[in-house]
Amino acid sequence: MTTQNDNLKALSDAGVSIWLDDLNRPLITSGRLQELVETRSVVGVTTNPSIFQKAMSEGDAYDEQLRDLALRGTDVGEAVRSLQAYDVRWGCDVLRDVYDRTDGVDGRVSYEVDPRIAHDSDRTVAEAKALWWLVDRPNLFIKIPATQDGLPAI
Repeated sequence: MTTQNDNLKALSDAGVSIWLDDLNRPLITSGRLQELVETRSVVGVTTNPSIFQKAMSEGDAYDEQLRDLALRGTDVGEAVRSLQAYDVRWGCDVLRDVYDRTDGVDGRVSYEVDPRIAHDSDRTVAEAKALWWLVDRPNLFIKIPATQDGLPAI
């Protein structure tokens, strides 16, 4: 296993929370996310629709689930939400020890509400609740776009 990175550890020791801006299934399944937590002081990870779209378009990590969802007749929006929630839940599980050790200060996975609904406060709230329910982990962090209509949702 790789040893702790001294520069990142120094930043972390100074109170900086190191976050990775790229949650994807290969990062999780390869054990790389766990390694980054252990050796690079990573205490959080984020995803959003564009990160997830990129992850789905590269390689075959999502093919089996996509095939199953298509066979079930799942619409595209629900399929994407299901796949992304699966990865976010798994990421939350990887970071759960950090969350517990820091009393919830760190160890979170950030999941963004679809920005296409950011101008509808009620839909944004409903979607945030649905994402919370789907992921079902205490270390989930839901991002809401800071639009005029997103502010009441926040």
